[in-house]
Amino acid sequence: MGAEVIIMPILFGSIFGILYLFISARNKERMALIEKGADASIFYSSKKKRTTSLWKVFILNLSLLLMGVGVGIFIAGILHLSIGVEEDIAYPGTIFLMAGIGLFTGFTMTKNLDKQNNIDE
Repeated sequence: MGAEVIIMPILFGSIFGILYLFISARNKERMALIEKGADASIFYSSKKKRTTSLWKVFILNLSLLLMGVGVGIFIAGILHLSIGVEEDIAYPGTIFLMAGIGLFTGFTMTKNLDKQNNIDE
């Protein structure tokens, strides 16, 4: 009974402590830079904004993930029926492998799409 009651406050306390230290350290660092007369523009990212819309990236990655899962199920069925790999090994292994390949492909295609949009502008 005692362990269940102690875990939640420790979890919330740890999260609060990490956030407090992050915010207070960031504030102290910024105050020190302001006291030295540093420009405020260093606090903001100078990276260019994304030119590709977020919904295109989401749809692309989701579709490639689902296609990877489908291909993984198909390949697992072939492995199970033709080669004789155990079902418990074939299905999860190939599904995760093909889903990962699909997500990596989506990442690569998104990167290329961003490059293409930057060239067009």
